[in-house]
Amino acid sequence: MSRTPITVAYGDGIGPEIMESVLRILERADAQIEPEYIDIGKDAYLEGWTTGIPDKAWESLLRTKVFLKAPITTPQGGGYKSLNVTIRTSMGLYANIRPTISYSPFVKTNHPDMDLVVVRENEEDLYTGIEHQQTPEVVQSLKLITRPGSERIVRHAFEYARKNGRKKVTCITKDNIMKLSDGLFHKVFEEVAEEYDDIETDHWIVDIGLARIADSPETFDVVVMPNLYGDIASDIAAQISGSVGLGGSSNIGDESAMFEAIHGSAPDIAGKGLANPSGLLHGAIQMLNHIGQPETASRIHNAWFKTLEDGIYTGDISKGGPSVSTKEFTDAVIERLGQQPEQITAVNYEKKTEEKNEHTISVKAKDRADNSVNRTLDGVDVFVFNNTLETEDLGRTLEKAAGNDFELSVITNRGANAYPKGHTEIFTTDHWRCRFLPAQGEVSSKNINGLLERITEADVEWIKIENLYSFNGKEGYSEAKK
Repeated sequence: MSRTPITVAYGDGIGPEIMESVLRILERADAQIEPEYIDIGKDAYLEGWTTGIPDKAWESLLRTKVFLKAPITTPQGGGYKSLNVTIRTSMGLYANIRPTISYSPFVKTNHPDMDLVVVRENEEDLYTGIEHQQTPEVVQSLKLITRPGSERIVRHAFEYARKNGRKKVTCITKDNIMKLSDGLFHKVFEEVAEEYDDIETDHWIVDIGLARIADSPETFDVVVMPNLYGDIASDIAAQISGSVGLGGSSNIGDESAMFEAIHGSAPDIAGKGLANPSGLLHGAIQMLNHIGQPETASRIHNAWFKTLEDGIYTGDISKGGPSVSTKEFTDAVIERLGQQPEQITAVNYEKKTEEKNEHTISVKAKDRADNSVNRTLDGVDVFVFNNTLETEDLGRTLEKAAGNDFELSVITNRGANAYPKGHTEIFTTDHWRCRFLPAQGEVSSKNINGLLERITEADVEWIKIENLYSFNGKEGYSEAKK
């Protein structure tokens, strides 16, 4: 078998320790890989690469298309982009697959029967990182949910379930509140589910859904959800299985893939020999299956099972009992290569391309254009900065600025109706949404520009606008009624 080139990053914090362990296990298991190493993260940030990824590293990633990555810390504060988010979006790694299994009784858990897989959308939602401070008191973070992005991840979840003998796919959203964004994700889920009548489906609102994962994870099988909820849910699932240090993760695109542990860089224990390499090892096992080396993946996974059966644990698993160092745990897995577990069911991975969708969606918007959609402009929300005028005075000022083209429908503050007929108990900030609907005729960019000019002339500072569109007669914006 020819060796498969892979790109490897040692990361920071505990990253170098656990990556060294995983590479030792892969080598001793005779994994047919050809690693090439890149330096990303802390040093790259300090050298001025705001993404933490130098050009030389990108060249390797785009050539091998297989990335084994140890945890990397994104510096806090402005000026730095999340390295993980940058890699996922730049390489089109839209599907994050996080299996979580109970290893009871060898790993202490209150949920001995859990065996669930979180399929997390990886590129959209609040993780786009599009944020603005609009006034001294108010910042915004844009939550972006798209139809093609939702369809790709939902379909991936169903394909994963079907190819892995799973019986149910659960969707988790908050569409009782975010009726448009999460509502779209849920709607796409229902549409795609019709194509998979052999698979059971259900839907949960995120608060009770995550509570049920924490309380009754054995009732779930495959769970698909937007980015933020998926991130939280997979950490909850990993932790209640016994340790977040056990969780591995694959990030799958149509062409490339990245494999990692789900946990962070844990700088507080770096260099102390305490880190559990199991999460990254499970990511590497997913990688071996992805690149067509299932026999090696099975050999390593079964050796890891046997290590647990023999009572060899790092501190996060032993929970105060006898424990071994990172190196000692690694040596124990290596010693058991070729052995089979006696109580945990052994795995025997088969060669398959389970991650890649059979149904692809073009990356170019022009290729997906739906000319049957009729989009009409209904009005405009104008967001203004005001910390001087009383609410009534602001309302009367903007009613005059509306002119002959518009009428001021409502003013809200933090989503609560403030004018007209607003309650005096409303706590307000300096950030106001003002909805203008047409008084006569059609709305156009020209008369919106005229409205903005009149608002400026009235000494009110507008911050941004959001046009209000309907699509085939259905309003594409949230309500804001008097």
